[in-house]
Amino acid sequence: MRPMRELPSALEHWEGLLRRMEGREVALFLDYDGTLTPIVPRPEDARLSDAMRATVAALSRRCPVAIVSGRDLPALKDFVRLEGTCYAGSHGFDIERPGGQAFQQPEGLALLPELDAAERELAEGLASVPGAGLERKRFSVAVHWRHVEEARVPEVERVVAEVLARHPRLRRSGGKKVFEVRPDIDWHKGRAVEWLLRELGLAHEGVLPVFVGDDLTDEDAFEALQGRGLGLVVRGDEARPTAADYALEDVEEVRRLLELLTARAEGRGDDAGALAVHI
Repeated sequence: MRPMRELPSALEHWEGLLRRMEGREVALFLDYDGTLTPIVPRPEDARLSDAMRATVAALSRRCPVAIVSGRDLPALKDFVRLEGTCYAGSHGFDIERPGGQAFQQPEGLALLPELDAAERELAEGLASVPGAGLERKRFSVAVHWRHVEEARVPEVERVVAEVLARHPRLRRSGGKKVFEVRPDIDWHKGRAVEWLLRELGLAHEGVLPVFVGDDLTDEDAFEALQGRGLGLVVRGDEARPTAADYALEDVEEVRRLLELLTARAEGRGDDAGALAVHI
């Protein structure tokens, strides 16, 4: 892994990316929060802008596009509202392909009763911590601590640790101001990307898979694509080590990248080059 600050900019090195794509179809995988829409204080307010929706829609008509998020699948679909796109919610535990074909990770399904119990215990343990928020998704329980007083964050961590000690088949993963309790099995965004590539007939040399994401959970996908695809990390305000190959600064740069990919897919090489220079 390399520090984010050392990664080359995907936009400034667009010609290099084009060489990596030469003769291959791009299959694009996109995180949602922090990638297609900025991080906001209230998760329910992270609505996709009309400009971003139109940009993703234009690209999805020309190459395979999947939205891979920690959000619950129904909420993710409601936010994005695009036909012809694959959706992978709950970090890939809950997947829906165009046409309604669905996949739910079997081992995760078996652990839903355990997640129900953990949710009840977390609610009880965090009831006295102001600002702590609990968000149940089908295959995980998110503990939001963005609004918790800094001095009390260790208390949130302690409650999560105590609940997990009683439920050893569950584990904690991290994100931006959130702890997620989910099944402790070898399944994550990287496994979901691999599954989609196989199921969509895209797991061959003629396809270059590209994953764009900003969060710690996206590192699983970057690592899964090493040596076979590209990882692009949205830097935001973090400076952690990353397995990504290139960086984008923010959501607006993500949108510009999608425009470049659309121009390439349409065979508008000159337009894409001009846009890259303008950027």
